Amino acid sequence: MVKIAVVGSSSMDLVVTSSIRPGAGETVLGESFRTVPGGKGANQAVAAARLGAEVYMIGCVGDDHYGKEIIENFRRNAVHTTYVEPVTEMESGTAHIILAEGDNSIVVVKGANDYVTPDYIKKAQSVIQDADLVMIQQEIPVETVEYVSEMCESLQVPMLLNPAPARPLPQSIIDRAAFITPNEHEAAVLFNGMSQVEALKKYPNKVLITEGKAGVRYFNGTEEVVVSSFPVEAVDTTGAGDTFNAAFAVAVAEGNSLEESLRFANRAASLSVTKFGAQGGMPMRKEVEDQL
Repeated sequence: MVKIAVVGSSSMDLVVTSSIRPGAGETVLGESFRTVPGGKGANQAVAAARLGAEVYMIGCVGDDHYGKEIIENFRRNAVHTTYVEPVTEMESGTAHIILAEGDNSIVVVKGANDYVTPDYIKKAQSVIQDADLVMIQQEIPVETVEYVSEMCESLQVPMLLNPAPARPLPQSIIDRAAFITPNEHEAAVLFNGMSQVEALKKYPNKVLITEGKAGVRYFNGTEEVVVSSFPVEAVDTTGAGDTFNAAFAVAVAEGNSLEESLRFANRAASLSVTKFGAQGGMPMRKEVEDQL
């Protein structure tokens, strides 16, 4: 069993479904409302655990009801919570999600996730050192992302950077990452001034641009390769990218080839959108293998 450390955000998703998406100044009637555990870091940790990895979550929650629920959800999904710390007198992170017209719109309030600082990461160095791979995203401070990239380089542990939400990053972080998984919008922000073709060629077998239903695109050193997705009837696309990242991390940490790992990740992500909620549709290992 591979060991994966996830450094990132944990939050509670507040999800509204509606047949139409409201415009500016517009009020519409929704169809349902639910609260479900989320956050990009937490989603990726849960997905990786369901896919067969031993997973350690490194992050912060508030000392509120949502924080207790988030930690309990980790435990139900066999994610180690030794380094998930409740922050006193701080609310947990929340994501406010509208599901409408076959897609989602999301507003993230970071809350306790801003307390995932370099000093906090130092406490978890032993877990990072023993990991086969470290996953990190951008719902935590950028200085923490840089610190983790430095630590991973020093400890010779590969780091997978999911640069979401999109923001510019120091070149040093890009250089240290073993894999970077932006969507097309995130790639444009991350590699500002470069075309997609130029970015892929500059970082062969490292930058993996996700294109939704079209699959994943990368440059193998000789040519561009597209690993196709799997067509399904989507119910909720929230968390599909997190499932993809987790599945890729598990597969590549297990020693599979890049293309095999991307195919496994696409299959897992396609299954995740067939059910409600970021984590609700995340598949177990056997489900993915049966579909492959």
